[in-house]
Amino acid sequence: MKIIIGLGNPGKQYDKTRHNIGFEVIDSLSKNWGIELDQAKHKGIYGVGHVNGEKVLLLKPLTYMNLSGESIGAVLDYFKEDIENIVVLYDDLDMPVGKIRLRQKGSAGGHNGIKSTIAHLGTQEFNRIRIGIGRPSNPMPISNYVLGRFTEEEWAEMEQVIKKCEAACEDWLKLPFLQVMNGHNGS
Repeated sequence: MKIIIGLGNPGKQYDKTRHNIGFEVIDSLSKNWGIELDQAKHKGIYGVGHVNGEKVLLLKPLTYMNLSGESIGAVLDYFKEDIENIVVLYDDLDMPVGKIRLRQKGSAGGHNGIKSTIAHLGTQEFNRIRIGIGRPSNPMPISNYVLGRFTEEEWAEMEQVIKKCEAACEDWLKLPFLQVMNGHNGS
């Protein structure tokens, strides 16, 4: 089984905020793949289905961003899945809006959701898709920026980014992550 995890914060007030782009990708995959997010367990909401003959679990941790690893660890333990069968999607301040970068390992880079994930998995070696949200152009506190909504122009670009992430996830159902990485990095 492949587990695709989008990081974000639960609650309507966080919909379409920069920090919730991982949730937005999961919602889009859920709709396009017909996998209903109808299970509320393991400190998250998830759904299981089949895509191109592969069993897939889509997960949105509901622990708030800073504790995302609690849900991810609980799901992996419950389903007895290996770390190489997950991919985590999350926002990245250090990449321009609209860019994605796939990695098989790395540090948290200051991202609290990834810090929590590393702590609960006990390793930095897991597949991830970083989604560029850019940095604020004015001296706004980072927390206000990441919890703020995209501008209309940025959201139009992010809708295309969501499609790029979906394509990468779909390729991962058929190909090794390294091959998917080589095919999608820089897009």
